[in-house]
Amino acid sequence: MMGAVAKPTIGIIGTGAIGGFYGGMLARVGFDVHFLLRSEFSAVAERGLQLNSAVHGAVTLNPVQAYSSAEDMPPCDWLLVAAKSTSPGLAPIIIEAAAPGAKVLLLQNGLDVEDSLRESLPDSLHLLGGLCLICVHREGPGVITHQALGTVNVGYHSGPASDEAARMWIVEEGAGLFRAAGIDSQVMPNLHQARWQKLVWNIPYNGLSVLLGASTTPLMADADSRALIQALMAEVVQGAKACGHDMPLGYADYLFMMTEKMPDYWPSMYHDFLHKRPLELEAIYARPLAAAKAAGCELPRIEALYRALGFIDRRNV
Repeated sequence: MMGAVAKPTIGIIGTGAIGGFYGGMLARVGFDVHFLLRSEFSAVAERGLQLNSAVHGAVTLNPVQAYSSAEDMPPCDWLLVAAKSTSPGLAPIIIEAAAPGAKVLLLQNGLDVEDSLRESLPDSLHLLGGLCLICVHREGPGVITHQALGTVNVGYHSGPASDEAARMWIVEEGAGLFRAAGIDSQVMPNLHQARWQKLVWNIPYNGLSVLLGASTTPLMADADSRALIQALMAEVVQGAKACGHDMPLGYADYLFMMTEKMPDYWPSMYHDFLHKRPLELEAIYARPLAAAKAAGCELPRIEALYRALGFIDRRNV
């Protein structure tokens, strides 16, 4: 727990499934949490946030500190950015809502998502990456269903923390917020490697859910899709190694077996496809492919999946 330290002001940028779940869990245990919403602002302002969790039970937040504009928010010590990597104009929103020296935790999928945001943020803000291992989705405006898992792993990307000890102190503070809310959170010494590790799951399951129109249970039940998932996972591991990141032994097998035990789950990319939102192809596919290629490593199956998804994405308007 956080001891006698004054509780920080926390802002949620993008109150969808991820932002709503983690923000709701933090608010549930008494943190001062402020939620920025776009399309769902009026629904949440009127009816609050409802989390239906298979792990934590039903959580209702009403009233919610909800905002339709970042300029109306108080200065936030921590900002949890849960908007998609395809969301335009995030940096001005973050700058508007950030207290001086704020810590910005980017809860997005994909590779190098912090790099592109860093260029647009002032040097005085700390930028961290958060990897969410969770099965969660929106049922409707302000209604979130949490099926399983929930861990958030946190690593430091860049900012004014001058040495390793200062960076680790900030990362531990971030992990401590989640732990105080009953959520497992581990510190990641190497954020870049951790993002590659997350891709071992994201690259096969996100893309194949869209390409094959199938959730995790049927994908895991068929011999051909199982073989394809394992082949794609092996390519991600190969790409990571080419970029200098050794995976823990048996890591792909571990994720494969974990998915076998999970409740049936539609990955986030399928929900984007279903609601005709842009797919996160740049962050999850194009950047890892480019990084591997720069290291002299071709990933033909991932490349084929990426090309097929690009065709589907352009037609899905």
